[in-house]
Amino acid sequence: MAAFVPAGSSLGSAVGAHRRPALVVRGRPGAAGAVGGGARRSIPMTMGGNTRIVDGVERRRVVVTGMGVASVFGTDVDEYYDKLLAGESGIKAIDGFDCEGWATRFAGEIAKGVVDWTGYVSPKDARRMDPFLIYALVAGQKALESAGLSKDDPAFAALDKAKCGVLCASGMGGLKTLADGVEKLVKVGHKKMSPFFIPYAITNMASGYLGMTVGFMGPNYSISTACASSNFAMNNSAIHIMRGEADLMIAGGSEAAIQPVGLGGFVACRALSTRNEAPTKASRPWDKARDGFVMGEGSGLIVMESLEHAKARGATILAEYFGGAQSCDAHHMTDPRKDGAGVRKCIQDALADAGVAKEDINYINAHATSTPAGDMAEFRAVRSVFDGDVSGVKMNATKSMIGHALGAAGGLEGIAMIKAIMTGKVHPTINVEDMDEGVDIDIVPNVAQDHDVKMAISNSFGFGGHNSSVIFGKYVE
Repeated sequence: MAAFVPAGSSLGSAVGAHRRPALVVRGRPGAAGAVGGGARRSIPMTMGGNTRIVDGVERRRVVVTGMGVASVFGTDVDEYYDKLLAGESGIKAIDGFDCEGWATRFAGEIAKGVVDWTGYVSPKDARRMDPFLIYALVAGQKALESAGLSKDDPAFAALDKAKCGVLCASGMGGLKTLADGVEKLVKVGHKKMSPFFIPYAITNMASGYLGMTVGFMGPNYSISTACASSNFAMNNSAIHIMRGEADLMIAGGSEAAIQPVGLGGFVACRALSTRNEAPTKASRPWDKARDGFVMGEGSGLIVMESLEHAKARGATILAEYFGGAQSCDAHHMTDPRKDGAGVRKCIQDALADAGVAKEDINYINAHATSTPAGDMAEFRAVRSVFDGDVSGVKMNATKSMIGHALGAAGGLEGIAMIKAIMTGKVHPTINVEDMDEGVDIDIVPNVAQDHDVKMAISNSFGFGGHNSSVIFGKYVE
């Protein structure tokens, strides 16, 4: 079987070391040339058992068999989605540290005790680990349990651990560990710094520690592309599976940046909402009164497998991964391109990679951070791709309820997308009181809707102009 690298993908050095040039397929006919070029042609896709053929290239089918979260709503995926469907906001005043007098004093903060690490992290490790590591270890192991792969299960013991890997992305890494270590260095001196300062601060350790915990010896690294990180991790995990380098991957992201240095940094950027008097109303995508994004945190991880591997062990299949892509705005550190050319290219490349037409998509989980410039820039890009009848398309914003979890956002939102595929219900975008003019896609304002999701896109974009889209849909034999 030919190996496959999606158009627009960037595997990075960790994957490039294993690349087999003679088998890599790149540069499909019909691709847009320059950034913002013409729409890409629809590429025929055919199913055949455990493989699909896209543009004449055979590739292993990739499916989702498990999901795990560590969120402001806890660690139960069903409860997490039920609260999203109910339109419940997890945004509240910060109580983890004193920010009295700050321009922003609220976030989607995970309160103490909401994420129960018992049985997933040892008490000794929990006392000294950075929260982003704890969230990853809980969400990752819960994802495996959801997939029928608890560590005491015979199915887990039967896994070929050399063909199982972890890509848990993070934009910020161990921010609490970093801040505490620098404070200790400045106030007391280097001899009093923790020996865990470096290991618990670096972004790759969520993948590394989770891999050590479950014994997975396959592809294992982190991707840090700011708020697009989780989608990059899911796309690259699928690539490893398609190329036969892995049978199973844990993919997504983890973040715990609601710390004084994290909040203070974003306040300094003037990127955050200052609606301190009404935190639950602060995140309001596509509403004219939006004034900035709301910070969130947590972890969202999914188990991705080759269809052949999942069927062989009798796994329950939740959804199928069809494709994805990455691009760069090449424009500004923090602001999106107003013309949406980078986002448009990313979505077009994702459709081409998946081998589906835009008409096949009927649900979009948008990046939609509730910033004055970003929301409409994304909408214009989406609308330029879906330039026909959009009456059957729903588009919503998970961040309106849980805030923006930065490098973990795509993981948490990907789980919301998969749950929509499974349940036929899409959660609302809350706080839509005076919608932006020109928004003609149903953004599911304020109340959940029934919707038979066939195929869906989740978008994530990050500082630096990083864009990434993933496409999941219903699994059909």
